[in-house]
Amino acid sequence: MQSKIRSTIRSWAFGLALSAALASGSGAAAQTASIPAAPAPGAPSAASFQGSVPRGAVTAGVLDLSLDDAIRRGLDANLGVILSGAQAAGARAQKLSQLQPLLPSVDATAREVEMESDLPAEGLRVPGFPTIIGPFAYTDLRASLNWSLVDVSSLRSYLAARHNFAAAQLSAEDARNLVVLTVGNAYLLVLADETEVRTVEAQAATAKISLDQAVANHQAGTAPLLDELRARVDAQSIEQELIAARNARDKDKLALKRAIGLPLDQKIRLTDQAPYAPFDAIDTQALIAQAEKNRQDLAALVEAAAAAEQQRKAATAARLPAIGIAADYGDIGTTLSHSHGTVNAAATLSVPVFEEFALRGQTQQAQAQLDVAQAQLSNQRAQVEADVRDALLDIGSAQKQVQVAVASMDLADEALKEAQERYANGVSDNLSVSQAQQSVAQADGQYVASLYRYNVAKLSLARALGAGLDYKKYLGGK
Repeated sequence: MQSKIRSTIRSWAFGLALSAALASGSGAAAQTASIPAAPAPGAPSAASFQGSVPRGAVTAGVLDLSLDDAIRRGLDANLGVILSGAQAAGARAQKLSQLQPLLPSVDATAREVEMESDLPAEGLRVPGFPTIIGPFAYTDLRASLNWSLVDVSSLRSYLAARHNFAAAQLSAEDARNLVVLTVGNAYLLVLADETEVRTVEAQAATAKISLDQAVANHQAGTAPLLDELRARVDAQSIEQELIAARNARDKDKLALKRAIGLPLDQKIRLTDQAPYAPFDAIDTQALIAQAEKNRQDLAALVEAAAAAEQQRKAATAARLPAIGIAADYGDIGTTLSHSHGTVNAAATLSVPVFEEFALRGQTQQAQAQLDVAQAQLSNQRAQVEADVRDALLDIGSAQKQVQVAVASMDLADEALKEAQERYANGVSDNLSVSQAQQSVAQADGQYVASLYRYNVAKLSLARALGAGLDYKKYLGGK
């Protein structure tokens, strides 16, 4: 029973982390889809939030680790946050690249030329004219200016890049909320493991007492060998559960260290305990409105849709004329002391004529990307509401399960005590003791699982509302 409950907790925790991280990845993908330029750094995936960049060296002794400290380390070293920051930096670089075509380009050149020309080699043969000219030299210092005065397509592309950069920044902020959920979940899972280990150790001690009692009764001739064998089987079964529980705790500690950037060899001791703070009934619609206002992943998709809209307009505007100017001014002569200034200026009007298929293809591609961005935005609006409602349902259900589990633990403990007393007084055999021990194990496991689900559900609500960094307000207790 203990292993079944432990497996349920672990699969539920993995599903939670996976869905949360994938929610971030979908928003990040939408940000870079609308501008087919140099690829941006990879968006964080589900696995990214389970990993980190290790920071620091192993310290001697045991490191005390509070939930606040674990989350702080995660916000600093978690791979999901680092990749999101790199993606935002890439989007910023893309914005700068798109700005340049709108600004004047000024170049300066300095040339020192030494020449000698062979006229016949150039195809020039004039009777009586020298065949070799030179050698001669000249110096040319020059500055040139190129500026697209009217280029609607480049302007729209720059506006799209601005929206993409804003979307990347919002996704980077949302990644911090996901780290709080991921690290908080990992921390609470280790707390649940440690509680389970202590519970199974207590059950092992109780089973040892029952075994000693059965052995003594059998040796005294007041109980059959079957009672002793049954007690030995129960004790060994609990010993196996204890081995599995300790192994699960150690593995989940490794997962916590991976998420927050601690060296895997570092010994840690969790200083906080799994809190239980009753959750008051609140206005669901008010929470949904709060989530729609504060969720950074939703805001990121709004920006991504705006970027796709601007990129479609840029593709359409590629058919419009572009007006530019080009000018240069320089000083040229045999030497700087024997030189003269020269200037050239030109205005250009560029109109695409025979590019219809390319322009039409770019427009259709941009429209398809816009349709995708708008569909993702509509889906995310619904998902935000679903996240809030799911978290509230989980909180309500888990809170009731905790209350029932507490009552079940009290009843199971009382039933075990009664069964042990009856067996000690020779009123019944130890079958009832074995059954009572199983009931205690089941009740304890249900309490651990329900308390874990309750606290993670409250962390999920904080993330659903876009307030993951304010997790203390929702988690409560110490």
